Amino acid sequence: MPIQRNPFSSLAAWRRRAVSRAVHRGARWVREAGAVTRETPGPYRFGRIGEGTRLAYPQGTVFGEEWIRLGAHCVIGEQVTLTAGMMPGLDLGPDPVLVLGNGVVLGRGSHVVASRPVIFGDEVYCGPYTYVTSDNHAYDDPHTPIGRQWPRTAPVEIGAGSWLGAGAVVLPGARIGRNVVVAAGSVVRGTVPDHAVVAGAPARVVRRWEPGTGWRPPLRTPAPEPPPEGVTAAQLRALAAPAGLTEEGTAGRGGSGAGPAEVGTGADPGPAAHRG
Repeated sequence: MPIQRNPFSSLAAWRRRAVSRAVHRGARWVREAGAVTRETPGPYRFGRIGEGTRLAYPQGTVFGEEWIRLGAHCVIGEQVTLTAGMMPGLDLGPDPVLVLGNGVVLGRGSHVVASRPVIFGDEVYCGPYTYVTSDNHAYDDPHTPIGRQWPRTAPVEIGAGSWLGAGAVVLPGARIGRNVVVAAGSVVRGTVPDHAVVAGAPARVVRRWEPGTGWRPPLRTPAPEPPPEGVTAAQLRALAAPAGLTEEGTAGRGGSGAGPAEVGTGADPGPAAHRG
């Protein structure tokens, strides 16, 4: 027997597709309109927003903006919290409290909480859900709820060129050197030297670079080579295609089928910084 098609079912499917397209177009418009930049600061009055810096919408908790300085070309993901002071409405004096250098990346859901100076050097990359704070709960009095005891505070500094993996926590008083890798999920306190890889809770140095000797212990794979200047997007896509595949996606006769080499160590965090 011939199949009887329900015209109302086709109409309902068309309506669902139309509504879906409209919702996604509207969401894209809202994200674009709600982004915070130097030209479109929205309700915030930051002490400084550098050229090319963008805070993705929706923003997380933001207060004490007068004492927050954002460098140029920073990328701050969705739901990132930036706070200066323990609560809104405080007078924190003449000096900035939270400072991001140029080119800093804060991944989605990250928190930077500062009542004492928290300074990020240039080109610090943070994966999603990193937590950097100058404040920590005290528990000196065993008879008072911890949340009601005055916290301990200490300045924090993160050196230029460092990389904090997803979920890393940086505690009050931490001093992280230049070009440091903090493995995902690590908890950092104290001083970390330049050119080190730290991992664990509490974080410990698991690899370090020294002039004349290089990395100790040695890296397990050679450094990747960046693409040469002038390479087009199409050429990059061709380089990224699996070995031996033609443009039509069929296997070529010369393909070796070899998989990618090992690219990390157990201590190194995976790629975690997401821009926006």
